[in-house]
Amino acid sequence: MADPKGFMTTPRETPLRRPVDVRIKDWREVYLEFEQPKLQKQAGRCMDCGIPFCHQGCPLGNLIPEWNDLVWRDDWQEAAERLHATNNFPEFTGTLCPAPCEAACVVGINSDPVSIKQVEITIIDKAWEAGHVRPQLPRAGTGKTVAVVGSGPAGLAAAQQLTRVGHNVVVYERADRIGGLLRYGIPEFKMEKHRLDRRLGQMRAEGTEFRTGVNVGVDVTVEQLREDYDAVVLAGGATQARDLPVTGRELDGVHQAMEYLPLANRVQEGDLARSPIHAEGKHVVVIGGGDTGADCVGTAHRQGAASVTQLEIMPMPPESRSEAHPWPTYPMIYRVSSAHEEGGERLYSVNTQEFLGDDQGRVRALRLVEVRRTDTGFEPVEGTERELPAQLVLLAMGFVGPERAGLLEDLGVSLDARGNVARDENFMSSVDGIFSAGDMGRGQSLIVWAIAEGRSAAAGVDRYLAGRKILPTPIAPTDRPLV
Repeated sequence: MADPKGFMTTPRETPLRRPVDVRIKDWREVYLEFEQPKLQKQAGRCMDCGIPFCHQGCPLGNLIPEWNDLVWRDDWQEAAERLHATNNFPEFTGTLCPAPCEAACVVGINSDPVSIKQVEITIIDKAWEAGHVRPQLPRAGTGKTVAVVGSGPAGLAAAQQLTRVGHNVVVYERADRIGGLLRYGIPEFKMEKHRLDRRLGQMRAEGTEFRTGVNVGVDVTVEQLREDYDAVVLAGGATQARDLPVTGRELDGVHQAMEYLPLANRVQEGDLARSPIHAEGKHVVVIGGGDTGADCVGTAHRQGAASVTQLEIMPMPPESRSEAHPWPTYPMIYRVSSAHEEGGERLYSVNTQEFLGDDQGRVRALRLVEVRRTDTGFEPVEGTERELPAQLVLLAMGFVGPERAGLLEDLGVSLDARGNVARDENFMSSVDGIFSAGDMGRGQSLIVWAIAEGRSAAAGVDRYLAGRKILPTPIAPTDRPLV
């Protein structure tokens, strides 16, 4: 145990965010540096409880009490070793994960939970600075070849695990750069891309091969894929966005979030001087109250929007954990992200009825109505209709599953009741040698689940190819997320 009395004597503390008027002028991450002595005291709040429920909250089974204790004792190198024992990419989860581990922290039953996420990101940042993150080369090659289709967190985790045990792994990505949503979906202010690039450098040094600009199923046929590789991991994500088919959807200025966000990231990559979908001087409405919607809000602020309004059909969640979400489950509570802190308005219990256009076919407003939730869905509240000015509307209502046309249909894999790729206990699809990991098989979920699934699918592939049980399998494909 770190500090035996730490959870009683030390209050929870997290890093401060940079001032709003400063950070909305750039695209750097929003948090200020957290001093090491403060961080070590936060790690000392860990109780090292007999049953660490943070393990249940984390799909990766991160050894949280162990690395909290090591941080408290100033053994940063060993803390990084314990962190990497269960997580290939703690810098991704340390910046992007909503931390279900903290929701399951025992200290959080009657106090504020341990600042687990901050300890995690500090460990990995210090490990990179100290040169402790090095390539892990396989002891011997197996001669087996594996194709990983998709380079998001699930695909990268599967590829790294398989490369490290000696398989020849090629990662295919249809975009021009590796990273999937890490590259073109997550704004720079949430995770600067140097974190991704240095990890890709490690993977290349280990022997993983990356091929960009390749749409598997089109540029590489299914027949070629099966002929060239002994196994295939499908990790293409759930990229079919949920649409809003109301009158006026076709108007210029109504876009899916994943049309808008990647362009902003391409500006940061130096590909564009200015995004062709830009919020400057416009009244922006974001439809959807989740993380993707918040990413749109933060991006619109940085582009100089005149106003930003985020709409959510669900009621406003409570300020604290309700009986519907008892500890240690992840509570649905009212949260203020860095993007929301930067301005704008959030409207709950509203639904969009139609988009209204001007004479040039551009969106000028939307008509919304307040709704109440019933046993069968949502019904409008009479007399609450109104117009909301909008010259840019961004649809951030989630995703409905993987793209079926092309690769999935050509492979002939079976789909489950939700339209995702069905898998067995080894993450293999209905087609021999074809595996699936991440959102393509699970449905839209969290980055921590994507990494866990990539690791588990890699273990299934290795058993299939080499008959071994040497890779850890943190989760089963039938597990359901807590969030």
